[in-house]
Amino acid sequence: MKKKIYIISGEASGDLHAANLVHELNKISSDLYFRAWGGIRLRNEGVNIEKDIRDIAFMGFIEVLLNIRIIFKNLKQCKKNLLDFKPDILILVDYPGFNLRIAKWAKKQGITIFYYISPQIWAWKQSRIHTIKNTITRMYCILPFEKDFYAKFDMPVTYLGHPLLDEVKRFKDSNCDTNFGEKIIAILPGSRKQEIERKLPIMLAASAKFTEYTSIVACAPNLDITFYDKYRADNVIFIENNTYSLLQKADVAIVTSGTATLETALFKVPQVVCYKTSRISYLIAKQLIKIKYISLVNLILDKEAIVELIQDDCSTHNIVRELEKLLLNKIENNRVKSCYNDLIYLLKDDGASKRIAEDMLKNIKFERK
Repeated sequence: MKKKIYIISGEASGDLHAANLVHELNKISSDLYFRAWGGIRLRNEGVNIEKDIRDIAFMGFIEVLLNIRIIFKNLKQCKKNLLDFKPDILILVDYPGFNLRIAKWAKKQGITIFYYISPQIWAWKQSRIHTIKNTITRMYCILPFEKDFYAKFDMPVTYLGHPLLDEVKRFKDSNCDTNFGEKIIAILPGSRKQEIERKLPIMLAASAKFTEYTSIVACAPNLDITFYDKYRADNVIFIENNTYSLLQKADVAIVTSGTATLETALFKVPQVVCYKTSRISYLIAKQLIKIKYISLVNLILDKEAIVELIQDDCSTHNIVRELEKLLLNKIENNRVKSCYNDLIYLLKDDGASKRIAEDMLKNIKFERK
């Protein structure tokens, strides 16, 4: 009888990592059946998607409040899906605001829960550690410093490397080469409508100052391409499902904080990191978030390897200034790339998705004894 696995992933990066995990799980065992809340990547792995991430991704405190009725409706639907499916294992992928609520409920139903990609409780809401300790059977972290963080709370976790190294290696091994021409500024504006609408106009205005460069925008796979129509302009190209080809060719990048900062670093593209949310959301976050940096690159290295332009600092003028440094100052350009080498060393070797899949299957068997 096949083991039933249910996955809940709420964002594009989670969909990517969950899909790679499913790919490795299926390589090891043919005795698995999946259902999920996810996106195109999980669907491409043959997973039955019961809720698409396009319908559940909300960003910021105000945006969450405005969509609170939808969120509660989604929680109710998710619980029903789980009761109907009766999974052997529930795998939660990041997305803590939703997933930790599901975890508390699922624990009461006797469902064994694995958490893949730890919520960033080291940044804020450390009180969530109690929910995690009380509900999660096994936590899989993908950032090296998270193991020490959890140790402070006497909670053992598993760190087997970062799965993005697998994704980048797989792309490079494919020898895929897209001709985007020369002199490219890559723009990675994020995957959620709210963040794109807030930042992409600023990013495009900055890149437009560099008339000898072509600006290429990596469109989010979870959004319809027509969403970007209002941003089209001369010397700007919009691409779908080809971000890594873009990063392989780019001279510099303007990147929304998140997984994309790490992807850009793995391709050794000097970058400017941008973050901008609603005024109220920012003021609330500023009081709650207790970390020095917002980009994964700087967080892992524990220093300002790349420039972060946050809220009011995220302006056309400031982005232009930082791009000029990276494009015209060879010493600064080389410094950033040297930091990237240190980062890659800290993340361990590729193969994380396989190692995590092996560990999960071993522990699924253990749970069922």
